[in-house]
Amino acid sequence: MRAAQTPPSLATLIFATALSVLTLNMFLPSLARMADDFQVDYALVNLSVAGYLAISAVLQLIMGPLSDRYGRRPILLICMAIFTVASVGCVLADSIWTFLGFRLLQAAVVAGPVLSSAAIRDMHSPNEAASKLGYVAMAMALAPMLGPMLGGALDMVLGWRAGFILYSGFGAGMLILLWADMGETNTHRSATFSAQLREYPHLFRARRFWGYALCAAFSIGGFFSFITGAPLVAAAWFDLSPAMLGLGIGIITGGFMVGNFITGRIAAHTKLTTMILAGRIIASAGPFCGLLLFSGGQGSVWVFFGAAVFVGFGNGLTNANASAGVMSVRPKLAGSAAGLSGAMIVALGAVLTSLTGALVTAENGPFLVLGMMCTSSFAGLLAVLYVRRVDRQDPLPDAI
Repeated sequence: MRAAQTPPSLATLIFATALSVLTLNMFLPSLARMADDFQVDYALVNLSVAGYLAISAVLQLIMGPLSDRYGRRPILLICMAIFTVASVGCVLADSIWTFLGFRLLQAAVVAGPVLSSAAIRDMHSPNEAASKLGYVAMAMALAPMLGPMLGGALDMVLGWRAGFILYSGFGAGMLILLWADMGETNTHRSATFSAQLREYPHLFRARRFWGYALCAAFSIGGFFSFITGAPLVAAAWFDLSPAMLGLGIGIITGGFMVGNFITGRIAAHTKLTTMILAGRIIASAGPFCGLLLFSGGQGSVWVFFGAAVFVGFGNGLTNANASAGVMSVRPKLAGSAAGLSGAMIVALGAVLTSLTGALVTAENGPFLVLGMMCTSSFAGLLAVLYVRRVDRQDPLPDAI
């Protein structure tokens, strides 16, 4: 099979992105059974989630710069090969420590979303990139809805290792697809790594980069707070079954998909900050109105989940445009910018998840969760307002 010479199709980049999401959440229903199988505490097995997130944050800081220097294609192929081998290792692991070692290596699959985003920015203008990223996000949003269902079914029928066998197959298939379709998109690589390093201060000093990156991080942060606190609120306040809770979270993801669909349709002809501003206003207004209703004694399950739907929809209008903005500040460092932004999202998500988990109680549940969502969404609104202020003070030749 000949190596690809042409730019990748959008479908290939969607699959590479979705596999990263599946790798995070498909095996979650199996955690309790894995703890029994390895005869260890549940907290130790849970390192396969927390440790994976920590390693993925670090890897994003490395993969982006490497792809700026050596190209998107070789770094993505190497990372996918590591993921495939690591998945096989997880299947064959006979101890918890062997499993955790290979599980952390699986984090190499995070190259999928990081380098797919960078490749899209390589091929398109900022607004066109936002449109394409909107379609990618809309399609890959199915992964967090379908992944745990598929993983749970496989566990029930074949055991928890079946999920990792499927990861191995997906990894091998993705490796073949990338080899055949992932032509190089980075045509402006630095001559040497030191030459590239000299470009970094320009990125770090770019006020627009930090504005866009913080906006993206706080936008996702609101959702992290929700999924952390929603199970307690659903049980203590509304007596919802796990199935109904899953349905509620799925509806929110549906709002995210609708927002991304609109982004895909109109982002190519709309200024990035205009789309982001609309998304942040909607995402802030939803939980704020929910808080007012709960404070007035009018709270209900519909108010709680309805407020979260606004956050999902607002994030759909925000995230693809913010990502395009992050990578457009210094196009030669698109991979580095995508990696740094992705690491910031994971890090802030970990902080907000821990904070919500520590503070939420049965008594303050809906107030705390809606308050965290509103605060995080509003912080994202402030970030995009900062970018618009910078645009007024220092207009770009080709405004984005």
